[in-house]
Amino acid sequence: MKKGRENEILHLLIERRRIEVAELSGLLGVSQVTIRKDLDELERRHLIRRVHGFAELNSEDNINSRLAYHYEEKTKIAEKAAELIHDGDTVMIESGSCCALAALTIARTKKNVTIVTNSAFIADYIREEDNVQIVLLGGIYQKDSQCLVGPMIRDSAMNYNVPLCLIGTDGWSERTGFTNKDQMRAQAVRDMSTSAEKVVILTESEKFQSAGTVPMNLRCPQAVITDSMLEEHIRTVLTNQGIKIITAE
Repeated sequence: MKKGRENEILHLLIERRRIEVAELSGLLGVSQVTIRKDLDELERRHLIRRVHGFAELNSEDNINSRLAYHYEEKTKIAEKAAELIHDGDTVMIESGSCCALAALTIARTKKNVTIVTNSAFIADYIREEDNVQIVLLGGIYQKDSQCLVGPMIRDSAMNYNVPLCLIGTDGWSERTGFTNKDQMRAQAVRDMSTSAEKVVILTESEKFQSAGTVPMNLRCPQAVITDSMLEEHIRTVLTNQGIKIITAE
C-alpha cells in the first residue's frame, strides 16, 4: 500500500511539478502525517524535495528529477540487473538514473561488492551502504550529469577486468544501435566497456522511440534489460543483432 501511494505521489508530481501537502492528503485519502512520512522517504531517496508545505521535483536536468520518471519501471529493471551480480563481484556502472537504482539495489542485496563508476552521483547515492566498496574513476566533472568524462576515464578503466559493465542510454536507432546525447559521455561508456566481458544496457522501453546524436558503438557482447512494453519489431531487431533481451516484469 505504501509503495503504491509513493508511486501515485511521483505520478502526480511529474504531471504538476509542485503540489501542496494538504492537497496530496486529500487526493490520496490519507492523513497529512502519513503523507509527510511518505514525502520524507521520497526525499531521502533523492526523488523529490520538500519546500514550505509543498512537495516538488527537482530541475528536469537534474539526475534526482530523472529518477522520478518511470520510477516503478526503473526499479524493476534495477532489481533484474542486481540478479546478475554475485557476492564478491566487481562491476562497472556508468552514470544514469536506471544505473543509480541498480547500484543501490546491488549495494543493499549483495555482500562485499566493488562498484567501479564514473558517476559522482552514484558514489554519493550509495555511500551509506556498508556492503559495497566504491571506486570513482577520475576525469572531467560534468555538473548536470554529475559524472566524470575525458581521457582519464580510459586510463583508469584499463586497470580493471570485470565481468559486467552496466550502462544507460539516451536512445536507440535500428541503424546505429544505442546512442547518447553527449559525445564525452558516449566515449566514457566505450572506454569503460573495453574492461568488461559484457555490457548490459538498462533502459525503459520508451527510450527506444528516439535516438541520440552520438552512437555508442559498443564492440563487446551486449544484453539489454527493459520493461515489458518493448515493441515486438524492436525485439526482433535486437535478437537478430545478437543482443540478449531480459524483461523486467
